[in-house]
Amino acid sequence: MSHWVLKGLKTGIKSTRYPEQEETRPGVSPGLPSPGSSFVQIADICPTGALLRENNHIAVDYGRCVHCFRCARTTDLPPLAWQSGYEWGFLSGETAGDAPTNLERRTFGRSLHVHLVDAGDCEACLSEITQLNNPYYNMHRLGFFVTPTPRSADVLLVVGPVTDHTRQPLQKAYDAMPTPKRVVAVGACALSGGVFGPSFIAGSGVGNVVPVDVLVPGCPPPPLAILHALLVAVDRKPSGLKTLSARFAEENVEAG
Repeated sequence: MSHWVLKGLKTGIKSTRYPEQEETRPGVSPGLPSPGSSFVQIADICPTGALLRENNHIAVDYGRCVHCFRCARTTDLPPLAWQSGYEWGFLSGETAGDAPTNLERRTFGRSLHVHLVDAGDCEACLSEITQLNNPYYNMHRLGFFVTPTPRSADVLLVVGPVTDHTRQPLQKAYDAMPTPKRVVAVGACALSGGVFGPSFIAGSGVGNVVPVDVLVPGCPPPPLAILHALLVAVDRKPSGLKTLSARFAEENVEAG
C-alpha cells in the first residue's frame, strides 16, 4: 500500500489541463470531416447522409456523422480531409441570441448538478459521459456534479434518439426540473436520430420532445467535447461550431 502512495505522490496530478490549456495528447478526439472537396461523388460513400452535394462541393451535416471514416479512407477517390479538435458544443438557434438573465448568471455561476437521461442510447455516448467522472477528466473540479433526480438538476444531459418508450420519461424529467434550466443533447442520435431514427420505434432527436439549448455532435463525442458543451451551456465557453452544417462557401468567406 505504501508503494502506491509514494508512487502517487511522485507522479502528481494527471488530470487534463482543459479548459485552462488546450489538450494536445493524441487520441482525445476522432475529429470531424472538413467540407470543401470538389469530388462530390464521395457523398455516395457516406452511409448516414452526412455528406451533401452543394454547389459542386461537399458540405457536411455534423448531426448525422458517425465517424465511420469511410470518406477519409477511400481509395477510389481523393479522401476527404478531417479536422482535429473537440470543441464541438454550440448553442441552438433558439438560445444563441438570448443574453443570460441575472437569475441565470447567479444560478449557472456556481456549482451545478447534472441529470443524465438515457433516451435509447446504444451505450456509446453513455460510456464517454462516464469518463467525465474519471480522474483524468474530473468534471468535479469545474463544478459539475451528477444528481439522480431531475428535481435538483440545473442541466439535463440527454443521449439517444428518443425511442417511443423514453419519450414520456424524458418529458417528465424536463418538467420536474426547476428553472432556470439547460438541456444538452449529446451525440448524433440525440441530434438527428442517427442510425436509429427516424423510424417506427425511434424519433429524430431530443429537440422534437423538449427544447434543446446546446448540441454536441459525434458518434460518440469524446469526453472533452461533452465537457465543452457543458461549459457552453453555463456561459463559460463560446460555441465551438456555428451550425450543424459546414459549407465550403462559409470557410472561403472566413479565410478571406
